[in-house]
Amino acid sequence: MGISQNIKRLRKQAGMTQVELAEKLDVARSTITQWETGWSSPRMGMVQKLAGVFGVTSADMLAEDSEGVPSGAKLPSEPRPAYAPLLGRVHAGDACEPDVIDDRIPIPYEVRSAHPHGYFLEVEGNCMSRVYPEGCHIYIDPRQQPRNGSVAAVSIDGADYVMRRLYNTGRTIVLSPDSWDDSYEDIVITGEDERTVECVGTVVWFQPAEEME
Repeated sequence: MGISQNIKRLRKQAGMTQVELAEKLDVARSTITQWETGWSSPRMGMVQKLAGVFGVTSADMLAEDSEGVPSGAKLPSEPRPAYAPLLGRVHAGDACEPDVIDDRIPIPYEVRSAHPHGYFLEVEGNCMSRVYPEGCHIYIDPRQQPRNGSVAAVSIDGADYVMRRLYNTGRTIVLSPDSWDDSYEDIVITGEDERTVECVGTVVWFQPAEEME
């Protein structure tokens, strides 16, 4: 599917007539007809105007093959680059103090915009392997309080860090593993224990290791 068919398809999806599209572009209706029949093609400047009218990219206008796209579906916009810092490692196993890493990891723009104060931690260990395998980068929002069942990075006794599913009954905090390895057990901290638990942040997104190369 070339630009002629793309123009016709997008115009119809937008509910526009050839006359209406011609008025938006300040061209004659016959010009639209020639574009849609393939008798002529718009110049690059006009391709950009067409993309603006339809809310797509210039690349979408020029795409040769859009087969398999359902009628009425919106094509994805071009990705915008965004990055977040990689501040350290969090152990998905026994609690341990995280290492500090100075780096930047790419992240979808929409995720970064929704959680602008977030940062990455690299997962070590396998106690959360069902959802976050070892080596992946989890994106932590330090300002989002976890709900019961949320995966959170937690500081224990002011120093040690662990990533688990957090359940808080008010008097008891349970940090539960979600692993393919059945040897991991819950960490249970009650009000009678002389231990402190601080939620460092909630996991809101992650990047698999095999997709970071």
